[in-house]
Amino acid sequence: MGRPGLDRRQLLAALGGLTVAGSFGFAALGTGADALASGADTRVRYWNLFSGGDGYNMIAMLDSFRKDNPGIDVKDSTLQWGSPFYTKLAMAAAGNRAPELGVMHLGRVTGFSPGRLLDPWDVELLARYGVKEADFNPELWKRAVVDGRLYALPLDIHVQLCFYRKDVLEKARLLDAEGRMIPVTSTDEWFDVLKEAKKATGKGLQTIGLWHNDQNFQWWFFVAFYTQLGGTWFDDSRTEVTFDTEKATRVLEFLHRHITDGYADPNFGGGAGAEQFVNGAPFVWEGNWSVPVFDAAKIEYGATPLPPVFGRPATHAESHAFVLPHQSGRGGAANEGAHRLAAYIVRHARQWAAGGHIPAYTPTLSTDAYRKMRPQSEYVSAMDHQATEPKVWFAGSTGILAQRIGPVVVSSTTGSAGPDAVARRMKSELGRLLASKNPMDGRTAAQGGAVA
Repeated sequence: MGRPGLDRRQLLAALGGLTVAGSFGFAALGTGADALASGADTRVRYWNLFSGGDGYNMIAMLDSFRKDNPGIDVKDSTLQWGSPFYTKLAMAAAGNRAPELGVMHLGRVTGFSPGRLLDPWDVELLARYGVKEADFNPELWKRAVVDGRLYALPLDIHVQLCFYRKDVLEKARLLDAEGRMIPVTSTDEWFDVLKEAKKATGKGLQTIGLWHNDQNFQWWFFVAFYTQLGGTWFDDSRTEVTFDTEKATRVLEFLHRHITDGYADPNFGGGAGAEQFVNGAPFVWEGNWSVPVFDAAKIEYGATPLPPVFGRPATHAESHAFVLPHQSGRGGAANEGAHRLAAYIVRHARQWAAGGHIPAYTPTLSTDAYRKMRPQSEYVSAMDHQATEPKVWFAGSTGILAQRIGPVVVSSTTGSAGPDAVARRMKSELGRLLASKNPMDGRTAAQGGAVA
């Protein structure tokens, strides 16, 4: 069956109108990455976006796969995270130069033209290699399905967490008998906890770091607390905005109060919050990828999902997922090799958990080895309380939704705009985005469908 073509202009516009500086070059990682391994029968090209600690963990898993599957040569390439990665992947798929296997954030899959830029997974082939739907959280698996077909195979979920210093909270009598932060179930309880923690905090340190001036983090935090309130975004048909400005205002007021009450210091935005935490600040809200950083600092700390201050547990979650970039001739040994490789990594993800991520393959979570991991096992409940962006084409990591809404949330948190006005502006922006066409759907070129 023929597929509508996507030209270079459409693809660049489809990635949110971002200006991408520099080249789309990449660096190859992993043993045997530069050439076919001697004696290998099949080659699988694999593009990912993992650097730093995640990159080293992925390399370790790939090398294990190579050892166990000598007949498959994996040529792995790591590209720059963000817009350059998605641009290169989209253009390669449209130009029939795509690798056999890739990685995407799950929230981006809906807008990545499933069926045109992505090929569906063969679930029977995945099952043959030991991975099946029953092995995953139902809601996570559902997010990976588009038009009844599986277009993404989740590797993990990565979540926003409340990290806490055990030494400070012990001094403030805020730890339970097991040495974990006492639970909170309301905004009043949360600010009482901050009040007591502040009394036990050393001079020159803020009480909590919450990335108050960062559009991505503020958007992620908003999604979490708005979900706790049961807030919705659009109707089931994705034709009407159902965003609740009253609930949104409550969330925005909550975030802003951290600054007005003196718990978050405006002088310690961005990564300074993590630095303050290492130096003795009692709290920081960070992604689970900070676990290796705090482990290396050798401090006594714990981590829980964001506090359920509005009664319902929910913390922002995204997912790294394997995808099959479109190939006109997909099939045969290389395609089977891609399925085997993805299934292997998903099933051997305890190494991946060392980076703080929660493995998507649920049998891993019940093993003794995972239960002994700290603080990972403390926040594993986040798997059952995921606050995710709406399933629309403009959502997902580095997507248009965060670009448009994130700065608006920041303006409220930092106090440059009022929460009620910001909530109304958010709803208006959601309406404009919903009325826009996805430039990557393969049908909007003649209509000038790029989003301005």
